[in-house]
Amino acid sequence: MEWLALLLFAVVFAVLLSGYPVAFVLGGVSLLFALAATAFGAFDMAFLNSIPSRIWGIMSNETLLAVPLFVLMGLILEKSRVSDDLLTTLSEVMSNVRGGLALAVILVGMLLAASTGIVGATVITMGVLALPTMLRQGYDARLATGVITASGTLGQIIPPSIVLILLGDVISNAWQQAQLAQGNFAPEPVSVGDLFAGAFIPGLLLVGLYIAYVVVVSFVRPQWLPARHRTEITPALLRRVVTSLIPPLALIVLVLGSILAGYATPTESAAVGAVGALALAALKRQLTFARLRAAVQDTLTTTSMIFVIFIGAAFFSLVFRGLGGDDVVREWLHQLPGGAFTAMLLVLAVLFVLGFFLDFIEITYVVIPIVAPILLMMGLDPIWLGVMIAMVLQTSFLTPPFGFALFYLRGVAPKEVETADIYRGAVPFIGLQLLMLVILALWPQLVTWLPDWLYHG
Repeated sequence: MEWLALLLFAVVFAVLLSGYPVAFVLGGVSLLFALAATAFGAFDMAFLNSIPSRIWGIMSNETLLAVPLFVLMGLILEKSRVSDDLLTTLSEVMSNVRGGLALAVILVGMLLAASTGIVGATVITMGVLALPTMLRQGYDARLATGVITASGTLGQIIPPSIVLILLGDVISNAWQQAQLAQGNFAPEPVSVGDLFAGAFIPGLLLVGLYIAYVVVVSFVRPQWLPARHRTEITPALLRRVVTSLIPPLALIVLVLGSILAGYATPTESAAVGAVGALALAALKRQLTFARLRAAVQDTLTTTSMIFVIFIGAAFFSLVFRGLGGDDVVREWLHQLPGGAFTAMLLVLAVLFVLGFFLDFIEITYVVIPIVAPILLMMGLDPIWLGVMIAMVLQTSFLTPPFGFALFYLRGVAPKEVETADIYRGAVPFIGLQLLMLVILALWPQLVTWLPDWLYHG
């Protein structure tokens, strides 16, 4: 009756496309399948006896406590207009360079990714602030929209990303499961900090590819970018650079540096980051009661949604495993020609397609727990696997016609910007994403070197 497991996955996917709440789809459909399969003697309801312990494990997981804290940190920084000051100041400083505003957007996107980790908010903020200015200055609409959507998705891969936190939790459990299945009863743990360190260099390299693309376009297609505008570097401008750039950079170094250096766990650093964001907003005199209340309410809403999805995903994973779905997937992947490489390639392709329709939370807690233990038992490095998955999800977030980042920008872009321009603008950056995936596949040391040096050397 293993075909019931595959039917369960197909039905869950189909109902999710209807727009019904994710958590209720995962839990409700799985429970209905469990009851129906029990009636036919194909499922043992004893599998669901572990649901209370699963829920307790989710609520008491210290790693997952970093999620609401990083969300609060990002929302405080967003509402305190840090991005406004960064973009205005950097674009003025870089106006002496052709395409300076586009380069400023990339750099601000990188800084926001490292301080907020919230993709949708970054795309919308940059779309509202930068896109009208870029169009007025004469930027080609395709280049302008492509730069904004690509920079906005950096929050998927640059730590402290919410995606990496959730992936780190899932990969850690999958790694322990794979090692136990292979007879290693004392496996070396894989932490969220390992995944942060593994994603650090690839994230910076991706930013470098974006910048290189804009520079190349400025020579090959100079008509797509406005001519440089001479701006005098005055003491007043330098003071603005210091006051707008140094505080968020200091916060990033404090939060991310403490994790990478091993002085604090991601959860502890997230708490420091939330307090630091509150202090930064207060220093900028942007911390009003209304903004604080809005940030706390949005944090509560986002966190509640995420944790309810966790509970629904626990029902799905137990029912899927009870129906023999794990065995079907394992046998299927092992029978593929080419071994681990083909299996990895197929899994990444499936995740890429699913990323068009499902949010990263659903993919992380529904699909990855099924395939990750199998891939890890084939000998893949867990940190490299986590970074590759994060990069693939980032690419699907950017890919037409269903990429979420494109929809976010379409919602705030001026009416004269056509949807086709947004789609075409994203294509070169998708190529850069794919190039980065190939580079990481050929040189996995770019992912594994830093965590090995920091924690295992």
